[in-house]
Amino acid sequence: MKTILSVAILGLIGGTLIASESDDVKAAAKKLGDNYSWHTTVAVPEGGNNRFRPGPTDGKIDKSGYILLTMTRGDNTSSAVIKGDKAAAQMEGEWKSLEELSADGGQPGPGMFLTRILRGYKAPAAQVAEIADKTKELKKDGDAISGDLTEDGAKALLMPGGRGGQGATTSKASGSIKFWIKDGALAKFEYKVSGTVSFNGQDRDIERTTTVEIKNVGATKVEVPEEAKKKLS
Repeated sequence: MKTILSVAILGLIGGTLIASESDDVKAAAKKLGDNYSWHTTVAVPEGGNNRFRPGPTDGKIDKSGYILLTMTRGDNTSSAVIKGDKAAAQMEGEWKSLEELSADGGQPGPGMFLTRILRGYKAPAAQVAEIADKTKELKKDGDAISGDLTEDGAKALLMPGGRGGQGATTSKASGSIKFWIKDGALAKFEYKVSGTVSFNGQDRDIERTTTVEIKNVGATKVEVPEEAKKKLS
């Protein structure tokens, strides 16, 4: 009886510790408030498939509720603005709404690609809260808090928003996540995901590491061009 009771107590303590680390991460993300900037970079193995590699991306959010993104893809740089469930992006000097982007030619291309990125996009604080709930266990790891992602969590990060396009499915995925907290606020997080994605009948093995660094907390200002605002109305 004593043995059973001891095991039960240890289980409760362990569960409390797991919940504590998850709660710490969520609290650190919440402490960012609605005013901060971030820089996202993505790394893939040498010779890896680059089709699903975004970045780097610089983002800003402030109390106005606007998110401003600057995305670099090769030699091209695109700007985008998001507010709520609406978004607009600048292409060839012209701001276009999500509807205009998705209708641009009706075929896969830059407009459709941007639409998939922006639709359902979440700033880091909101993203981290979701990731913490899709992690098997979070625990202290040196100066970080780390854990393995659930399969659903890994799939969501491997192909966020279904960005591979119509007909793309993820058959298997795994991954891990690390969070760094400074002065009670989220300072950085990094996740590694790998898996197999079927695209147009072909299987592709994907592996990448995404790093998001937080900066200018409480001192970020988003300036949205008037043309972009009109596309969000």
